[in-house]
Amino acid sequence: MKRTRSPQLPRQRLHDLVVHDLPDEVLVYDRRNDQAHCLNQTAVLVWRACDGASTTADIARKLSAERDNVFSEDLVLFALDQLDKFELLEASVLARMPLSALTRRQMVRTLGIAAAVAVPVVTSIVAPTPAQAATCIAAGQPCSPTILCCSPLGCNNGSGKCRPG
Repeated sequence: MKRTRSPQLPRQRLHDLVVHDLPDEVLVYDRRNDQAHCLNQTAVLVWRACDGASTTADIARKLSAERDNVFSEDLVLFALDQLDKFELLEASVLARMPLSALTRRQMVRTLGIAAAVAVPVVTSIVAPTPAQAATCIAAGQPCSPTILCCSPLGCNNGSGKCRPG
């Protein structure tokens, strides 16, 4: 079951991203919207194959040959749908290729339980702003306008200590 959109060639977004490779996954921090994404190996393979010159069928063939494993076009479409959802593909791709209407559960049923680990997964969190990520200090500790107190009463500038709440 597929829904079709105007065909274009998927291209990974590279600007405003910080990419960090880990042994089994890749972390991608999107500086444009302060989101962090964790891509599993399958999602990374598809994302890195999005060169703007390959169709979804080309990507499936390329990954199948590289990994000595069958990558179906549905699997690639499923990954592209997730990558697009988290804006990890170029904006020109938004109205692009045919997308799989399969859910993750339907994909696992289609591929079989043994292939469930091959299902591309992109998880995402919103990263806190620097002010939200700041650590506050306990009551009675030295404070200043640049050091946050945990107490809702804030810093007592007369004593230079965080007020007890």
